[in-house]
Amino acid sequence: MARQSATQHLEILEAANLVSTVRRGREKLHFINPVPLHEVYEQWVRKFEHQRLKLLHDLKKELEGE
Repeated sequence: MARQSATQHLEILEAANLVSTVRRGREKLHFINPVPLHEVYEQWVRKFEHQRLKLLHDLKKELEGE
C-alpha cells in the first residue's frame, strides 16, 4: 500500500472517530479509539454471539459423544 493511500485511510478512520491522533513535531501518531468499537460490539455483534456459542457448544457435545 502506498503511503498516500495509507494516509487517506487514516483520515477516514479519524473522521469516523475510530482513530485519534497526536502530533509530536513532524510526527503524527495514530491510536485506536476503543469506545466506538465497543459501542458497535454491544449494538450489533453481541446479540449474535450467544447463538454462535450455543451452536459451538452443541457441536462439541455431539462430536465428543456426550
